[in-house]
Amino acid sequence: MTLKVYKTLWGHDGSIEDAVRECLAAGFHGIEGPVPGHVEERKHFIAVLRDHGLSLIAEICTATTAGLYVPLPGKTVEEHLDSLRQGIERSLEAKPAFINTMAGSDAWSFSEVVSFHAALLALESDYGTTITLETHRGRPTHNPWILRDLLKELPELKLNCDFSHFCVVTERLVLDEDPGMLELFASRAHHLHARVGYPQGPQVPDPRAPEYGDALAAHERWWDVIWSSQRERGFEFSTITPEFGPDGYLQCAPYSLEPVADLWEINQWIGQRQVERFNQRFKQ
Repeated sequence: MTLKVYKTLWGHDGSIEDAVRECLAAGFHGIEGPVPGHVEERKHFIAVLRDHGLSLIAEICTATTAGLYVPLPGKTVEEHLDSLRQGIERSLEAKPAFINTMAGSDAWSFSEVVSFHAALLALESDYGTTITLETHRGRPTHNPWILRDLLKELPELKLNCDFSHFCVVTERLVLDEDPGMLELFASRAHHLHARVGYPQGPQVPDPRAPEYGDALAAHERWWDVIWSSQRERGFEFSTITPEFGPDGYLQCAPYSLEPVADLWEINQWIGQRQVERFNQRFKQ
């Protein structure tokens, strides 16, 4: 089993050409981000990736304002499904490796959550593509116990594990408390977002800093469980996207708003570190 690393477009301020150059220079394998909605922008986006031989993980956020990630209040299951259908059809034009979603709403009842995700599985089958659910705040997957119960109802669901969200939601490195729940999530893991959370936030200021060593070590333990499960399930390769990002995740100094770290520098560091760790433990 090998590890493929993707560059996120979240927090990337330049052009798609700039993103591709950075991706290739870092030795990454592809890009993760949304396929543009505008037809001409979409054609250009697809052409640039194709010309450089880069893979795409297409991102879909259902029922949001353009460029944002939090679901709009009051949107129904059917409205989220309509948004998902539109995103799938747009994304498939780019022939992605798979589609990652931030889908649904954390405001729904559990019966609505199950109904939505059962319909998502039907869309996955209808369109003949792989769809992952990101464990993300604002979505039904934000809470580990709700997600545990959802997976018991619908074991076919596939996860993009971003465990940093669980840390801030529960105010602790929660997956160390319940190895069985971690094993369950790992057994459904298709993709991984490599960001390190801590009890008071989804992103430590700098994962290289010794004061965040415990949080980094915890996430790496959890990622190892995912990779072990994927190897046991016969994966030829695993995918990972280093996803330290902006939008309040990256801490900044008051008044000056000077960032405490450089995002792309951190994402390269965490990605290359995981490649080294993976190759020592899992590469065949």
